[in-house]
Amino acid sequence: MHTSTEGALPLLRLLHLVSPSLPVGGFTYSQGIEWAVENGWIRDADDLEAWMAHQLRSALPDLDLPLLVRMQAATLERDQAVMSGWVDILLAGRETAELRREESDRGRALADLIIAWGLEDALAWKPQLARSQTAGFAFAAASWRIEPRDAATGYAWSWLENLVLAGIKLVPLGQTRGQQTLARLATLIPSAVVAALEVADEEIGTSTPALAIASSAHETQYTRLFRS
Repeated sequence: MHTSTEGALPLLRLLHLVSPSLPVGGFTYSQGIEWAVENGWIRDADDLEAWMAHQLRSALPDLDLPLLVRMQAATLERDQAVMSGWVDILLAGRETAELRREESDRGRALADLIIAWGLEDALAWKPQLARSQTAGFAFAAASWRIEPRDAATGYAWSWLENLVLAGIKLVPLGQTRGQQTLARLATLIPSAVVAALEVADEEIGTSTPALAIASSAHETQYTRLFRS
């Protein structure tokens, strides 16, 4: 019996896209966790899990993931103006200079990588993609025919893995305890994706005051392991 490899390719592309080996710098950011640890907000694995779970239940399904799906649709429709509008909304939702800078710095790195991969029209789309790593992720997912639900799941996993690994270094946690935390938090991703797919355009947006405070304070933290 002959089996087709065509159906497996989008999955492999998604695994490539969420790989921590990609040179887009996600592992160099803690999104406020570093300051939260220093200030005593996050003291152990339970605190880290609660911190991340809150964002998985609010920030991601209300902002990042709905916009990712819409950016993927804009790519398929070849509508750069619509993509640019969604990027504007995403950047407006990044509540600190640090978070906006991370979005754009990683966006530029991913845009260059997408062009190096030779994805169709990537160079023409660079002005939009370089503003937001979420836009670049969506562009690559659309180009590789990754289903929006799968793309959102992969995006959420990549975000979660990077930040839990940051927490393992900062709290610090043992590798086993950290991986247990990651495994429990991963169970929240499917429901976050389902919720994100049901968000209407006018409902997109969120506010995470604790994250904003921690990120703002991290911008001027005296000693840092992670970028600000």
